[in-house]
Amino acid sequence: MSRRPLDGVRVLELGQLLAGPWAATMLAYFGADVIKVEPPGGDPIRTWRVVEDGTSLWWRSLARNKRSVVIDLRHDEGRALVKQLAATSDVLIENFRPGTMEQWGLGPDDLRASSPRLVYARVSGFGQTGPHAHRPGYASVAEAVGGLRSVTGFPDRPPARANVSLGDSLAGIHAALGIVMALYERDAQGGTGQTIDVALTESIVSVLESMIPEADRGVVRERAGTTVTGIVPSNTYPTRDGKWVVIGANSESNFQRLMRAIERPDLEGLRGNPARVARQAELDEAIATWTRTRSADEIVRVLEDAAVPAGPIQDARDLLHDPQLQARGMLEHVEVDGRSLTIPAIAPKLDGTPGRTEWPGGALGAHTREVLRERLAMHDDAIDALVARGVIAE
Repeated sequence: MSRRPLDGVRVLELGQLLAGPWAATMLAYFGADVIKVEPPGGDPIRTWRVVEDGTSLWWRSLARNKRSVVIDLRHDEGRALVKQLAATSDVLIENFRPGTMEQWGLGPDDLRASSPRLVYARVSGFGQTGPHAHRPGYASVAEAVGGLRSVTGFPDRPPARANVSLGDSLAGIHAALGIVMALYERDAQGGTGQTIDVALTESIVSVLESMIPEADRGVVRERAGTTVTGIVPSNTYPTRDGKWVVIGANSESNFQRLMRAIERPDLEGLRGNPARVARQAELDEAIATWTRTRSADEIVRVLEDAAVPAGPIQDARDLLHDPQLQARGMLEHVEVDGRSLTIPAIAPKLDGTPGRTEWPGGALGAHTREVLRERLAMHDDAIDALVARGVIAE
């Protein structure tokens, strides 16, 4: 098997649900040895959404390549085990409410005294400092407070949300990026470990493009339905077969090619995005008049030939059969209890050291004994004693 960029990096994952675990999933996909510490009841995502044979399909993707260790952090002995495991790790990821790790004696200062090279990544709703640090924060709340929901949906309806946890995923990506940067600084530039503070709300704010500087000048972007404010044409259009296609032709050359493709030479000479914004309704109706008489496949084919960006709105069933995703290796197949399951690969693509899924998320505590033997050189009788006292589980 080819090597991966994070081979040899040891990661200890604490916490549950999505943001912190997603950061660890990305690291594991690209080679890191991730030990996921779970409570006796397991991470709740094990039983969320579609469940098959007692385990969610989501878990098979989110917990891929991770080793599951069950340690009860309510026990002093459990916290001591985590401290020992941290001492054998390069990275610790946690996403508890601020102050929780300090209460357990597992905060950055507690661990760095004996592990100065430890990269300590913290993910929370509002960050570790500030007047709102103590507030619990799920992705839904972060998307609202961070401004994303204010521009999502139609102006005459309540603010909408995407039916996925964008706030968590964005925070996880920011955490993974911060970890990789901290490891580079430590190993390539002679630094030491440092603490990475990722807030879900700040991860949202980071991707708001020009919204904040515009607001500073008195212009507040609002919900715009299927369009994007100030960029025309870029919209969703109906088709003859009841589907929807997205067409984005907001550059000069793309716009001219689109007008030629839909046989509207009278509009082809409309130059400059500001001029198109002023006539947005007219342009959208001209495009929709053309798309309504054609199937989605025909629209995409014609516009592809014209070199105009366009594509159909696909659901997850479509993605399973998408030839581009198949050709790019974005649909991986794993075996779960003798049955094949398709899960998405993780971007980006590295041509020299690509990531890969080695195994899907497995049983709760499947690696407890293995990890304690390997990392802490514990013997079976000591492990058995911890099991008997309820400190760990297999």
